[in-house]
Amino acid sequence: MTKKTGQRVKHVPQRTCVGCRQVLAKRELVRVVRTAQGVRLDPTGKAAGRGAYVHALRSCWERALKGALAHALKTKLSDEDREQLMAYAAQLPQEEAGESSTALTGQQGNEMMP
Repeated sequence: MTKKTGQRVKHVPQRTCVGCRQVLAKRELVRVVRTAQGVRLDPTGKAAGRGAYVHALRSCWERALKGALAHALKTKLSDEDREQLMAYAAQLPQEEAGESSTALTGQQGNEMMP
């Protein structure tokens, strides 16, 4: 029997953005948590309460605030909570450079020859 002599790969927790449903590393997303005081941002990612994750992109926040965030937190967002989250979302960029909602599918050049 031989020993394996390789570097251990550290486990990276994965989470899903409730806005666009893309799975990413936990640290790349912003956590929103439901507490007894209401819905709040959780910059540490360790606050007690039910949490949901959203990209730091305005488009994801807009989609999340339409209902997906409230569903993920299993609560109804109060007007105060919604205003606070919308104010945070207004500070975010529309879309990061290099990201696009329409990606090439790689089907160019696959047409049938006559």
